Amino acid sequence: MLVIMEKTLFFATIFAIVACQPTGETADGETGATWESKIYYDQEVHLNHVRQLTAGGDNAEAYFSFDGTMLTFQSNAEKWGNECDQIYAFNWDTDTIVENEPQLISNDLGRTTCAYFMPGDTTILYASTFAGDTACPAVPERGESGAYVWPIYSNFDIYVSNLSGNIVDTLISGPGYDAEATVSPDGSKIVFTSDRSGDLELYLCDIDGSNITQVTSGLGYDGGAFFSPDSKKLVFRSSRPQTEEEITKYKDLLANGLVEPTHMEIYTCNVDGTELTQVTSLGNANWAPFYHPSGEKIIFSTNHHSEKGYPFNLFMVNTDGTGLQQITYDGVFDAFPMFSPDGSKLVFASNRNNGGTRATNLFIVDWKE
Repeated sequence: MLVIMEKTLFFATIFAIVACQPTGETADGETGATWESKIYYDQEVHLNHVRQLTAGGDNAEAYFSFDGTMLTFQSNAEKWGNECDQIYAFNWDTDTIVENEPQLISNDLGRTTCAYFMPGDTTILYASTFAGDTACPAVPERGESGAYVWPIYSNFDIYVSNLSGNIVDTLISGPGYDAEATVSPDGSKIVFTSDRSGDLELYLCDIDGSNITQVTSGLGYDGGAFFSPDSKKLVFRSSRPQTEEEITKYKDLLANGLVEPTHMEIYTCNVDGTELTQVTSLGNANWAPFYHPSGEKIIFSTNHHSEKGYPFNLFMVNTDGTGLQQITYDGVFDAFPMFSPDGSKLVFASNRNNGGTRATNLFIVDWKE
């Protein structure tokens, strides 16, 4: 859940600059980014019955419950009184949250990120900074070169809350960054990202937070991991510096609690870290991956095809890196895709149909092969 976090919403706010006009097709004078008042594009042949779920603010990282009836997501919508990203849950079929505030799951303190349903669908895990500081932490300025950076908040720990918004367990905690947790489809394991080794690596644990083991070990930011449908493999995005200059820059940024998410590729591995495979070599930022229900393809967000850093669109690729196919076509930002457990639905976040504002909204579609 790359991103995860306030980090995860960073790409959306990077490229969704306020436009000049509220309707029709508009362009921003600073970036040249173009918006259209559409929720669907003719080229999006895999998407049927597109439905917009939210309106206003930054809404992202929506993930299905095990039974497929609910979604949990993070939002900083001002209309719900948010200063920082907070976690919500709702029934995507019956609850109308365009006008009505959904159930708040987090405790409305600090900054939160990366929520995911636990087995049984009566509790939700998420990461929050509130134990270290109940205030909303500041968003960092751009790096020295003007590049965008993500904050690695050292106060992030992973909690479990019930559907009434009461914390029932501190699942994973300790010094440093623990966040980006997701649950295996078989309900037995959790994968998360931590800097407890001194670098940002993937870790695996039992569903109760015990038996934590390190999965990856290569220098660089490994994060946003999800399990394959059979719970045997992981897909994630990684920025792995290669040259001495890149390594020095990465280490210097990390020492200051920052990473620069401009160059990332998609990787897979077994849950024990073996058979590490780089799936994409596209350049630019390839992130927010999720397995297709077949387990043989990966859907992800990328700007590899973009000359100016935008748009980000959803693409799909075979797990061996072949068969790259574009799925969505918004002119600014599509990301955070997740298939429903039965494979019939796809939910994602997009800047489409936002009236030329910064708003990132949630959309759900019927998936068509």
